[in-house]
Amino acid sequence: MATLSPAPVRAFITGCAGLVLSPGEEAFLAATNPWGLILFRRNVESPAQVAALVAAFRAVVGRPDAPVLIDQEGGRVQRLAAPHWPAYPPAERFARLAEAGDLDAARRAAALGARLMAHDLAALGITVDCVPCADLRLPEGHGIIGDRAYGSTPPQVAALARAAAEGLMQGGVLPVLKHIPGHGRARADSHESLPVVETSRAELEATDFEPFRLLADLPLAMTAHVVYAAIDPDRPATTSATVIGEIIRGHIGFDGALMSDDLSMGALSGTLAGRTEAAFAAGCDLALHCNGRMEEMTEVAGATPVLAGAAARRCAAALERLHAASVLEVSQAREEFSAMIAAS
Repeated sequence: MATLSPAPVRAFITGCAGLVLSPGEEAFLAATNPWGLILFRRNVESPAQVAALVAAFRAVVGRPDAPVLIDQEGGRVQRLAAPHWPAYPPAERFARLAEAGDLDAARRAAALGARLMAHDLAALGITVDCVPCADLRLPEGHGIIGDRAYGSTPPQVAALARAAAEGLMQGGVLPVLKHIPGHGRARADSHESLPVVETSRAELEATDFEPFRLLADLPLAMTAHVVYAAIDPDRPATTSATVIGEIIRGHIGFDGALMSDDLSMGALSGTLAGRTEAAFAAGCDLALHCNGRMEEMTEVAGATPVLAGAAARRCAAALERLHAASVLEVSQAREEFSAMIAAS
């Protein structure tokens, strides 16, 4: 294993290719010292293996508190799965409970489900979950959001997303609010192509942006690779200084650490270095690159600055909100959660 990294922390989050760090990945991590590591299904085999991978990353970068992230939403987006981890429902199940007339029950279920997911993650050393999705589910929207949404109205989405975020934090895991300022109206999957939303700014502020405004105190958020033509017709939020400055930091009032969505996604164009530079120039605090391809990781790292200034302050403030998990009787909590979901 590479020696502890003397390099300053750089403002990016990277993936890795497999179940263990290769010698080349160890050398890359030691030299570039990314703020965090994100795990995907390709990186997951068993609890012991994931815990060892997490520990190896932290040993290489020389930071025992270096963030390790994962997308563990439930439903379609669940990197930890059977046989070692339980299945969790998508956000839509909590929305159904709320829409049946019991918002309080839906909030309790969302919070408990997130608390149980946090229990699973914390046992592996994973400290950040890319949840909740505060995107609205709208008829015209692409199915990439679909059942990942907590509903179609801002108050309900904000209430259930907050419950999930609080459940994670009670379990010692930080939430990531996504996809700010809102992906629900997009008619394309930004993994594949660039969505353009033509809706007026006034309507967006009253609908899509509103759940994020209600959740602006959360510690971390992830941008949407979506063009809002009424605000910036030329650039998606991730690379738009106008959207980040006027909407995310301005109208929404988010002052937490802002990471890009995955820079390797099909919505963005140009080189990886160019995408990275554009995201930082627009106001992102952290660049996210997920696919684990070394040549791309190297390009992103080369275009990433040292974490400093306001970005460093916001990232430090986010990590300061990471606390030890509250006491949980896991078996009892799982039984209670199953009963709650059965009612939805």
